[in-house]
Amino acid sequence: MQSVAHTNLVLVTEFILLGLSSSQDIQLFLFFFFSVFYGAAVLGNILIILTVITDSRLHSPMYFLLSNLSFIDVCQATFATPKMIADFLNEHKTITFQGCMSQIFFLHVFGGSEMVLLVAMAYDRYIAICKPLHYITVMSRRVCTILVGVSWTIGILHSASHLAFTVNLPFCGPNKVDNFFCDLPLVIKLACLETYVLEILVLTNSGLLSLICFLLLLISYTIILATVHQQASGGTSKALSTLSAHITVVVLFFGPLIFIYIWPFESFPIDKFISVFFTVFTPVLNPMIYTLRNKDVKEAMKKLRNRHVGSKQVF
Repeated sequence: MQSVAHTNLVLVTEFILLGLSSSQDIQLFLFFFFSVFYGAAVLGNILIILTVITDSRLHSPMYFLLSNLSFIDVCQATFATPKMIADFLNEHKTITFQGCMSQIFFLHVFGGSEMVLLVAMAYDRYIAICKPLHYITVMSRRVCTILVGVSWTIGILHSASHLAFTVNLPFCGPNKVDNFFCDLPLVIKLACLETYVLEILVLTNSGLLSLICFLLLLISYTIILATVHQQASGGTSKALSTLSAHITVVVLFFGPLIFIYIWPFESFPIDKFISVFFTVFTPVLNPMIYTLRNKDVKEAMKKLRNRHVGSKQVF
């Protein structure tokens, strides 16, 4: 453990990440396993972004917000996963204090931004289905840009409020984090002081944002589903298909959060699985869900592929 003496305290300058397993054979398997999933997450989401940008039929508010969700998923997959993959090949899995604080910051920026963006996507579907005559006026490019800007602003403020008190905590003893990245509750418990009040602050901060977003999503989709049920038109099946993709992503995102906030500062073996689910599996699943359930996106991807193959044949 590296440390420096300061005002009669020995301050920790790096943390040891215990990772997912101590077995070398398992770590080698995990190296290849997560390399494949990380590659799929990045490529899948970049493909959605490129498809939305290049196909004029997808230049609509819903797909603008979807491409921004894909960008957040790329960020969410990248803030910790590459280091986790590299650490599978390293005997000593350490991270500097600054690196640890950076991981905490980016985790909450991307997590908070995604929560708010999911609410924005629900609002888009609410206007499209419940107030279709006002859709073009309400969901203008300016409004969409503002919604994305608000999601990032809330994510940054949410994360900064966590980091403001975490970065100044005295870490003078234990430095082992039982995860593959610096998870805020686990890091706080390593501080050399009574952390009960801080744990309550973290729970309140994250829990309040999550609860507000979840309630807004619940209300929005309840109203939308009730409206779709009352309508009997040809567009109902398409609306339901789009809604099912949105709702599936919301359930995948908020489902694990419910477990986290029931036992926020207790350590369970499933905690590591939830961490992996958020940082690796969710970014992989989101593009699959939106692609497989959306005819327009699938057709646009085929068009993009054919254009790419055609350009290769020309040269």
